[in-house]
Amino acid sequence: MIQALQETLSAVGAHRGTMRDAALMYAAAGLDVFPCAPGGKQPLTTRGYRDATTGARRIRGWWAWQPKANIGIATGHGLDVLDIDVHAGGDGYAVLERLHRTGMVTGALAAVRTPSGGTHLYFPSEADRPQQTWSRGTSHVDFRGTDGYVLAPPSTVIDRGRRAGYTILTLNTEPRPVDGDRIRELLTPIRPRVTVTTALAGSAPAESERLTHWLGAAVEGNRNASLFWAACRLAEHGIDEQGIHDLLDRPALGVGLGAREIDATIRSAWRTVQLTPAADAGGRSAGPVPGAVRR
Repeated sequence: MIQALQETLSAVGAHRGTMRDAALMYAAAGLDVFPCAPGGKQPLTTRGYRDATTGARRIRGWWAWQPKANIGIATGHGLDVLDIDVHAGGDGYAVLERLHRTGMVTGALAAVRTPSGGTHLYFPSEADRPQQTWSRGTSHVDFRGTDGYVLAPPSTVIDRGRRAGYTILTLNTEPRPVDGDRIRELLTPIRPRVTVTTALAGSAPAESERLTHWLGAAVEGNRNASLFWAACRLAEHGIDEQGIHDLLDRPALGVGLGAREIDATIRSAWRTVQLTPAADAGGRSAGPVPGAVRR
């Protein structure tokens, strides 16, 4: 299947035909496809990626109905994708560089430039080792495995008022699967075992010292995620936004986070917890899961 994927991606890179033809090429290589909105990412079928198929008859029917529909590929079945995001608030390229240095992403089948300036790294998936989709928003890196999907070339979207496409940048002749779980662990900050209460506001110096040590031990790229997690835990235990600043500003500044970044992260954590319904018998919020899956 890997050879078929290589040949298909090479052909799609030079493809000048219809979207339907490209969708059929992906399906012939064993990838499940489905239609998404022309110029957008929204699935056009009732169940989205769960309707994806390699069936040529259904694919022809979909694109006869919507000839300009974008091509969605259901990931986790033949293909896993590491998504390096680019947003106004930052990008995941520093994390990608770190992953390259560790040798964790050198086996990508293809690199695809996304309309925002980000990158999709395609990896062959292993049928006997499915990997779940996950996201690490503060690192600007997502993983699309089972229960996920991506738009594939030659799809185009409207980004910041202009139409931009997905473009194949490079192909690798010796691809190999990626360990998505290992990358997720690397991007997940180690969390301290601590019980936080409202009395914490009265012990700010000791808590700041502990948090300084914890944040300082976080690897580069995880410090924002660590700050977000700590701020969420404090908010869940009744500390207001200013109180969180009082406890976390000094240790966060001490590990090199900027004042504006700290302010935005704490505000985001505070608002996230306020919007999260209570989950336990005591009425305390279960709290957000940093990097909850986005589609």
